[in-house]
Amino acid sequence: MSEAANSLLLERAGLPDDLRWLVQKYPRENWQGHANIHGLANMWLQRHDMFRELGGMLTNGIADYREGRLTAPDFARWFAPRLNHFLGNLDGHHNVEDYQYFPAFAKAEPGLKRGFEILDADHHTIHEGLERNAEAANAFIRTLEESEDKQRFAADAYADENSRLIAMLKRHLADEEDLIIPLILDRGDRALVEDDD
Repeated sequence: MSEAANSLLLERAGLPDDLRWLVQKYPRENWQGHANIHGLANMWLQRHDMFRELGGMLTNGIADYREGRLTAPDFARWFAPRLNHFLGNLDGHHNVEDYQYFPAFAKAEPGLKRGFEILDADHHTIHEGLERNAEAANAFIRTLEESEDKQRFAADAYADENSRLIAMLKRHLADEEDLIIPLILDRGDRALVEDDD
């Protein structure tokens, strides 16, 4: 795991070359036309698209507040449920991957085991980012009854945490897709699930 932990999420440009052999066999631009895209692969891509969309909404929402397009009370009503939905679903998704899917996929294709270790290490890094994001969001929401200066400072701090989290998430989601979707396309849902039994 130490090698995986050293592959810093925000510093890497993608998965190491030795883990990209399946994505070279099944390039991203051909995924939607593949017979095995339906089922697990499509569900995976849809969940990831939802996280990208929610992350973008939060980024745009904080920008709207900082630029005066939303008042503090309107922003708080809009922001809190979306943030909770985003953070809770992302944490739950990662738990399912770490304890169910990653072990099954690594067992089905031992040559990708190191890739799943990298993704698991990402989850720990992202979880720390989720905690920092929630703390910054809560600190910001607490200032909505206080002075404008305190609100601005807290909004800036949250925006920085959010930007960092979204950057980590974008890198992780792309790398995870490059590892997992080609594996599903290559083996099919059934073979991967049967390998886990």
